[in-house]
This record gives sequence, structure tokens and C-alpha cells, in this order.
Amino acid sequence: METLDRPTFETEASKEIYQFVERHGTAARHRVRDMVELPAEEFREELERLTTNGYLEEEGGTLRVVLDAGSVERYASGDLTYSIRPARTDDFDQLIDTIRDVTESSEYVVAESIAEQLLYEDTIVRHNTVESRVFFMAAHNDDILGWTHLDLPQIEKLQNTVQVTVGVREAYRGRGIGSRLLERALEWAKANGYRKAYNSIPAINDEAIAFLEAHDWHTEGIRRDHYTLDGTFVDEVMMAVEL
Repeated sequence: METLDRPTFETEASKEIYQFVERHGTAARHRVRDMVELPAEEFREELERLTTNGYLEEEGGTLRVVLDAGSVERYASGDLTYSIRPARTDDFDQLIDTIRDVTESSEYVVAESIAEQLLYEDTIVRHNTVESRVFFMAAHNDDILGWTHLDLPQIEKLQNTVQVTVGVREAYRGRGIGSRLLERALEWAKANGYRKAYNSIPAINDEAIAFLEAHDWHTEGIRRDHYTLDGTFVDEVMMAVEL
């Protein structure tokens, strides 16, 4: 399976197994087997088909969706060494905490809504016939310093554009981490056939707008009084970059 091929299935049982695992992020093998109610041999055959085709992988009896987002890259900034890597299932709690830490002190509405969506769906990775979702983490040892998120629609008319968000904890800003994260996200999107990245930002978030402008993003439009922040109507700045 190519990285972002829209999932297709040879049997309804395969589809049912995949959709269950995809909705839950990870799932215990025995739980999936109980859910599909297949004879043991038939279940093994369906699972082997999904793993052979690159849709699922299994480790120690735990199943997860395969969405290859690349390798770990390592960087140094002064006395700080950190890596940028694809998000893992066990990053979930720290990822939510990092997003909330960033959005608590800034007007970053899209990222705030992403945190709520993650909590509602209770999984980091999504890859189905409607949408895909990828996160990259900036991490020092076991601590997450920042993230970048790609929202990747699978609907044909939207498949060439991707929504990108970036955030870095305040204590680690000014070290180029945000630029590295954005670069990783855009390189990955371009390599997977996307031609344009976009984001929407409240007009009063000067730091975020200046950051994107410094990376050659441009303003495509303004929606007047689109947000309500602390009881005040605020314009939305719609920004984009060609890949």
C-alpha cells in the first residue's frame, strides 16, 4: 500500500477488521476476533491479508494501522538536542498536553479544535476512505517539545490540499524547532502528491502570521468577524503556500 492510498478491501470481513482497528488506533487481537465473530482460521486468513497488503501491523498481539510517515531525524540547537519523528500511540497524553499548553497562551483556534477532536476520537492516527491524519513530534528524550499536524482529506476533490498546524511549547521557542517541524510536514505532504498547504489564524495572532509569512506563506483571504475570542469578534486570516 502506498502511504496514502485510499483503503480498499477484498472482503467485507477485511473491511470490518480494518475499520475497527482504525477507529480505535490500536486494538487487541482477541478483541477484534470477538468483534468480527469469525472462525479462528478464517480470522487468521483475513488478518494475514491485511498485514501482507500493508494495512495493519501486529506486535505482541496488538494491532495497529500502518501509515508510514518516515524516519527519525535528529537536530541540535545550542545545548539542546532533539528529534523529529512520526507520532506514536503512546504519545497521546503528552500530545494533548502540549497542544493545550500552546493554545492556552495564544489565539490558535484550529489547534485547539484538533486537541478536542483527538480526545473525542481517542486516537492519533486516522486513515480511512474519508480522511487521514498525521502528526510529527519534536521530542527531547521522552518530552514532547512541539508538534506539527497534517489533516489529509481522502475525498477526491480535496485530495491535493492539506491543512497544516504547528506548535512549540513557549520554553523552547526561538530555537528553530517550529521551522524544522513545518519543513518536515511540508516535505512529507509534497512527497505524497499534495500541491498546497493551508491554515486559518485569528487576525490578532501576530506571532503565528509572522512565522508563516517568514516561510513564504501568503494571505489568500479574510473572513470578517469569524471568531469570538473573549467576547470580541475577530477576523480570520486564511493563509496558504504552494508546495
